[in-house]
Amino acid sequence: MYTLRCLIAAALTTAALQAADAPSASGVDLKAMDTTVNPCQNFYQYACGAWRKNNPIPADQSRWARFNELAERNLAIERGILEKAGDSQIGDFYAACMDEPAIERKGIQPIEPLLKQIDALASKRELAGEMVLLHKAGVRALFSFRVSPDDKKSDQEIAHVDQGGLGLPDRDYYLKTDARSVELRKQYEEHIHALFTLLGKAQGAGGDPAAETRAVMDFETALAKASMDRVARRDPANTYHKMTVDDLALLTPEFEWKHYLSTIGIPPVESLDVVAPDFVKALDATIANTSLADLKTYLRWHVIAAHGDMLPRAFDEEDFRFNEHILRGTKEMPPRWKRCVRATDRALGEALGQEFVKAAFNGASKEKALQLVGEIEMEMRKDIDNAVWMTPATKQQAFEKLRAVANKIGYPEKWRDYSSVKVARDDYFGDVLRAYDFELRRNFGKIGKPVDKSEWGMTPPTVNAYYSPNMNNINFPAGILQPPFYNPRAGDAVNYGGIGAVIGHELTHGFDDEGRKYDGAGNLRDWWTAEDGKAFEARAECIVKEYNGFSPAPDAHVNGKLTLGENAADNGGIRLAYTALMDSLANHMPGKTDGFTPQQQFFLGYAQIWCENTTEQSARMQAATNPHSPGEFRANGVLQNLPEFQEAFSCKVGDPMVSADPCRVW
Repeated sequence: MYTLRCLIAAALTTAALQAADAPSASGVDLKAMDTTVNPCQNFYQYACGAWRKNNPIPADQSRWARFNELAERNLAIERGILEKAGDSQIGDFYAACMDEPAIERKGIQPIEPLLKQIDALASKRELAGEMVLLHKAGVRALFSFRVSPDDKKSDQEIAHVDQGGLGLPDRDYYLKTDARSVELRKQYEEHIHALFTLLGKAQGAGGDPAAETRAVMDFETALAKASMDRVARRDPANTYHKMTVDDLALLTPEFEWKHYLSTIGIPPVESLDVVAPDFVKALDATIANTSLADLKTYLRWHVIAAHGDMLPRAFDEEDFRFNEHILRGTKEMPPRWKRCVRATDRALGEALGQEFVKAAFNGASKEKALQLVGEIEMEMRKDIDNAVWMTPATKQQAFEKLRAVANKIGYPEKWRDYSSVKVARDDYFGDVLRAYDFELRRNFGKIGKPVDKSEWGMTPPTVNAYYSPNMNNINFPAGILQPPFYNPRAGDAVNYGGIGAVIGHELTHGFDDEGRKYDGAGNLRDWWTAEDGKAFEARAECIVKEYNGFSPAPDAHVNGKLTLGENAADNGGIRLAYTALMDSLANHMPGKTDGFTPQQQFFLGYAQIWCENTTEQSARMQAATNPHSPGEFRANGVLQNLPEFQEAFSCKVGDPMVSADPCRVW
């Protein structure tokens, strides 16, 4: 068995590498380039033009990028693991998800207990108890509740009450009055109407979908008006309001917080973080002004909306029609196997991830990543030391924070134990809820315990990375430490431009507009002098203005304030990676390979990780909700600020890739 598994792993890993290898000595993807374009006019098109032409968006995607390419390869590896998993926990979960006939036979039976509990509500005073039941079942109605580190005492876990309860992606979807927003709300109402109609048919009872739709829209619009916008939420000072349980209860006399907190499954607490007090106050008024019948309708809607993709195909297809086709422009529902692999990853991520690591991740990738992290941390120290706009007092604090950064590469040191999760091959809905309950109890059980900084927030196959301000660590799952981000067959310059820039990006997050407000211990604390704080804000404002000018779709613009942290990290991260490469080549600067100098290879390697195509619908949604800029501007928006890029490609003042007012924070 062990030998067979190793053979499978080797075959999968080799296939992934062969599929990703660029046919060049340098590692630059020559086939991706459009060399008819002048690199000083539009470097993104120069680096990615042929890739974009030859890689149309697949019908089951709303966006197709290098991230998606790698995610699809990882998905195929995971599928191979699951289809060979047999009668194991992950194998049974996947099999249950794939058993569509069983899901059809059960109809709406899985959600009937939740619906009956809602119907049984006799008064609004019982709402808190009902929300305990719904939140434990994964229904995110009214508000959100979670446990995570205390911003001002980062070694302790604390409960957080936050805004929530919306069905559309953002508050602005309910409030904007332009024609597109009005039309989208109309389509959302049609979606609500359609699902209530399906529910009525399944129950054999005639409701009034039109009235139910109005009730949901009225309630959600009231919540949207009270919600804090995404830009305001980027300032951690706006989302930290520690108060006692008694104080919280006074904010919302219509809602029995003490009952909710005593029965949701956390140990007794005296205080918690009320992330958005204004929302909580407005929630109380909204409950008071809404009839019990309409409250029940709103809760029934969120049961259907939360679980529609696990119900019979008619519900599943309607869920896809609105949430994917209308909102994101996806043409076709993904094959069932893809959706079931993703569901298994969400539910039992480290159990599946453990097998993924065996199949697709090797020690060389981890060692190279660790080496690059060390080099880039050294460059960050130099960058801080050379920052003429920072005073010595603030620099000293920055050095202390940098020294405290921890690095996590590939996968957890200790795998999560899912042995208590019951999985049945004939009960997909139940499997999902039991896995969700396991995660909920694991999260709630953290209260009163020290923060576990070894814990991961992403599963190993994930094609992403992140910085945690509370834990002051950078995290790189195995899923992203593969081509095109890191390719052992590519030259150093391309890898520094790929995974090196990603590492620099995550490290810079510790010092971006949000991360800089946390100290080396992960506590929300102002360690900047007033003078340095103003200097930082002035530099950051340059980036805000630059990205405000970028338009990913007609009449849609990047929100420079929403994307400031990611843009600052992009601009800082690439500088760190570039100087690390130059230091590594200081004693021996190679000549050209594939017609490009090492400097040019670096910038091509960087730009090519952002090659993408996206639907107009997805581009609009991303502009409204995503703190990351589109790929085009993650390439051109960064490179136009870099004299090193302009020198590498002999760009002149006046060229589009030479900013007249270059921005730099780090």
